[in-house]
Amino acid sequence: MPEFRSIDAGAVTLRAAVEGSGPLVILVHGFPESWYSWRHQLGPIAAAGFTACAIDVRGYGGSDKPEAVSAYGLEQLAGDLVGVADALQPDAPAILIGHDWGAPIVWNSAFTRPDRFHAVAGLSVPFAGAPQRPFTEVFRELFTSKGAFFYQEYFQVEGVAEAELEADLRRFLRIFLHSISGEAPPNAWPLKPVDSLLLTGLPEPTGESAWLSEADLDYYVGEFTRSGLRGPLNRYRNHERDFAWLHPFAARKLEQPALFIGGSADPATTLFGQVSDPVAMMRHFAPNVEGTVLEGCGHWTQQERPEEVNRLLVDWLGRL
Repeated sequence: MPEFRSIDAGAVTLRAAVEGSGPLVILVHGFPESWYSWRHQLGPIAAAGFTACAIDVRGYGGSDKPEAVSAYGLEQLAGDLVGVADALQPDAPAILIGHDWGAPIVWNSAFTRPDRFHAVAGLSVPFAGAPQRPFTEVFRELFTSKGAFFYQEYFQVEGVAEAELEADLRRFLRIFLHSISGEAPPNAWPLKPVDSLLLTGLPEPTGESAWLSEADLDYYVGEFTRSGLRGPLNRYRNHERDFAWLHPFAARKLEQPALFIGGSADPATTLFGQVSDPVAMMRHFAPNVEGTVLEGCGHWTQQERPEEVNRLLVDWLGRL
């Protein structure tokens, strides 16, 4: 079992589940998740000779939850990872592994601070370099301007998504986690009007999930009952700030050893259908990347396919 620690990361204090000893590997979850998303990885990474440290990202679980939207920019979250590395391994750079929002967090932490992070792996979301424009402009052009719903547009106005999703956290988590998993039917996310609610039209899961038990769901419900969803949703409200922060790095490449693991049934792996081969695309921005796409795997990569992901991660870590 991991040891839970409160880590002073500088601007905030973060809760972390820590197991093992050796070079530091920081594991960063996405939305709507927790350190618990890495429950299958902590032991194998520790057994391979590393200190495995799975954090609650700021705004989640046992970590600090600043109120301001601006507290959840990539610049601030990258600073948190530097703070964790400085606290746990001040004399050597650390290794980063992230999933979902955790992937952009770790990609850009390594991208902007190569002095503190000497290798990086991302699950589900590939790295495409410094953005050429804020992502809000992209999804408003593709969806909002055409009267179509896009979940990140829905998340923009403070309090709207919180009201819908916090009204029944268990229902939200059950439906949302299922809807982009490998167990969901094809095209589970319906086309719907821009003023729709998030859960409208999403399929209700039937039967027991092979990767998410009722006990797992209980844990997530308990975490979000305590923490709420404001902090997690604030991450989506920082695209313009993220663009402004990363724009000066536009000519830079991510030079460290990198690993990408995606799923063929995960819309994020192809950047919502914009790329056919995410690893080939990444090589333009991260020349030392290697990677694979797991056939039939949905969005929750390390939870849906823990044995395959562990094998890939431990093999990569062992070759660094």
